[in-house]
Amino acid sequence: MQSSNQNSGLTVRLADPDADSTTGASAAGRSFMRRRRNRHGRGLRGEVMLPTHPGYRTRGDRFDDMVLDSAQRLHDIWGKTLDGVRFGVDEIPPELELLAATGAPAPMGAYTPAAGDDGPLITVYRRVVEQACPGVEELQDMVHDVVVEHTAEMLGVAPETLDPVYRRRY
Repeated sequence: MQSSNQNSGLTVRLADPDADSTTGASAAGRSFMRRRRNRHGRGLRGEVMLPTHPGYRTRGDRFDDMVLDSAQRLHDIWGKTLDGVRFGVDEIPPELELLAATGAPAPMGAYTPAAGDDGPLITVYRRVVEQACPGVEELQDMVHDVVVEHTAEMLGVAPETLDPVYRRRY
């Protein structure tokens, strides 16, 4: 329900647009949480962090983008050879406790051959790669190297053949 005063240009709106205007429902008829959440008709105020700020995306989201960028670079170079290959990110490798107990180094990634209808899968382990990387600036290069190495393992070629800018950094 809106009313306006022609002389002053004032517009009055109901605080709750869902309230029935014919019964004259008041705030007393609504639950406390509904009144508290939509106080003065403002509703939820929006995002805590704007999408243009660096903190909007998590480290995991940025890492996922790095893996996709590397996969896209390889796909641009090799084309149809890499069609059907899936790239994924896991936090840690499976059975990490067993690896730690035996003193074996944790793998940075893994290649899983095609099974059934699913194509081959190349997985990058985010936490392992982040801890092995000396700094944030080198993280993209490290991720690319891991993706290149496991893609080369899948294709049975040397990593240097797969991507000319590859060089083992770890």
